[in-house]
Amino acid sequence: MAANPARAARSAAPVPDACPCGQLSAQRQPLAFADCCGRYIAHFDTTPAPDAEHLMRSRYSAFVRGQVDYLLATWHPSQRPDTLELEPHAQWLGLEVRQHRVLDADHAQVAFVARYRVAGRAVRLQENSRFVREAGRWYYLDAAGQ
Repeated sequence: MAANPARAARSAAPVPDACPCGQLSAQRQPLAFADCCGRYIAHFDTTPAPDAEHLMRSRYSAFVRGQVDYLLATWHPSQRPDTLELEPHAQWLGLEVRQHRVLDADHAQVAFVARYRVAGRAVRLQENSRFVREAGRWYYLDAAGQ
């Protein structure tokens, strides 16, 4: 008797966890963290984000996962704080990238909205972030106009 393909598909390995940044595949399915932002966060030294939008998405994922080392490493040294403390009880709800503007080969801006909840209060962070590329690596610089 032949195996039921639908049952076999349901019993296959669990779907990997979706990336917090919300990036979708060409088939409109959520990308797994390891295949999306996870590769930049886990392998910062060897796998830099290819552009400002990917860096911004990976920084959002790092906030969600509490990866302070990555956040500091991807912050431009001219603007980087000495330390970074994350809101311990923040519940991140989603990211919407509204625009990725390439200004020239080494400068870009990414407009986004990130939503989270702290102590039952909804917070909406809207920012137009500036990024700079140095020695082939993108860095978060600051929020434009701030």
